[in-house]
Amino acid sequence: MNITSDMIYGYTDGIILRCLIEQDNYGYEINNFILKKSNQRYELKEATLYTTFRRLEKQGYVTSYWGEESAGARRRYYSITPEGRAYFQQRLEEWQEMKQLLDALFA
Repeated sequence: MNITSDMIYGYTDGIILRCLIEQDNYGYEINNFILKKSNQRYELKEATLYTTFRRLEKQGYVTSYWGEESAGARRRYYSITPEGRAYFQQRLEEWQEMKQLLDALFA
């Protein structure tokens, strides 16, 4: 079963922040992380990914910087802020509550 964006609507921020918890990263690698974690069932559209980055940066949840040009084009890396970590934790708790509710309703 392929996962549609409608099924995950509202959780894109949390998914991207989760990808940044352990290390800074750039868009292409974040999308690969999402593909791998979802067993190739979900991929963010590029427009959604970069719109979300801009929104998270504006809200103070991530910062960005240009990486070194080693091979190919320069990459913009994203880093989660302490505020972003707190927001991720809040989103995770909301997800756990939502999951419990849906489990109860579908059972």
